[in-house]
Amino acid sequence: MSASAGSPAEGNASYGHKEFKRSTSHFADRVTADGRDGWPVEAGRYRLVVSRACPWAGRALVARRLLGLESALSLAVTDPIQDDRSWRFTLDPGGRDPVLGIRFLSEAYDARESGCPGGVSVPALVDVPSGKLVTNDYQQITLDFTTEWTALHREGAPDLYPEPLRDEIDAVMEGIYRDVNNGVYRAGFASEQSAYEAACRDVFRRLELTSERLARRRYLVGETITEADIRLFSTLVRFDAVYHGHFKCNRWKLSEDPVLWAYARDLFQTPGFGDTIDFDHIKRHYYQVHAGINPTGVVPLGPDLAGWLTPHHRAELGGRPFGDGTPPGPVPAGEEVPATGRP
Repeated sequence: MSASAGSPAEGNASYGHKEFKRSTSHFADRVTADGRDGWPVEAGRYRLVVSRACPWAGRALVARRLLGLESALSLAVTDPIQDDRSWRFTLDPGGRDPVLGIRFLSEAYDARESGCPGGVSVPALVDVPSGKLVTNDYQQITLDFTTEWTALHREGAPDLYPEPLRDEIDAVMEGIYRDVNNGVYRAGFASEQSAYEAACRDVFRRLELTSERLARRRYLVGETITEADIRLFSTLVRFDAVYHGHFKCNRWKLSEDPVLWAYARDLFQTPGFGDTIDFDHIKRHYYQVHAGINPTGVVPLGPDLAGWLTPHHRAELGGRPFGDGTPPGPVPAGEEVPATGRP
């Protein structure tokens, strides 16, 4: 996550007590096929650091799975409970990432630039040989997975950013980012009533427009899954669990909009989407880390997750999830979401 309000450097208690403004990615280097930023695409060289709680990191998890980059790009999963020293590797033996050998993601940031502004965010790509952060540009990382890492894609990998549709994809993603992906944070971290109300209205206005768009088409743009669907899914899958209650985006639940609820279930049940989601991590992170919003740290029991596995009937709208490609294979050993986090 990448937000200036309540970044680890300021402490978790600051969430909800100052004006919210999302930080830009301070490290915007790109890992590319030609290595023009000094970071060439290379199997085994980089490590993707994520929190399964974070929607921005969730995008990278889905894209990595759909494109079959698991064997080329290793994965580090942080503890969902982020303390004031940043994301930590307490889920690993000895509390250290077994590949990078560090206890906190901030160590990779400091190896690149000491005292960097903007806080320590995920997703992050770290250069394994040097231990240095390469990029935390959550907007660009997944696009580069699709367009720059093609030599390492699995056979049958889908085109998540097809060139003929890029202008439309970009336009759809821009509205969804502003009003939904980032809008729920503007509502949840608002410190004044007027700011909250404006953000909450934006969230539901965009969701209503998106529901209308998806009423007659299976996916947001074109006939296949694209980057736009990945970005919307990352917020929708967290909506009822945390944004509806914790962030006060409660005009209605996702499960109360028949179109969006069916669309989200369709994606959740598609290999590469739901198998990356850990609802336990999601709930514990939001309710226990955002101490300024939820000072008791009490985590709610609901919502009931069983609905995520119910029939969605979206295939009746046509479309081919992977186009001319194929679904990804099974989740690699060691990367499975524990039963506590699944429906």
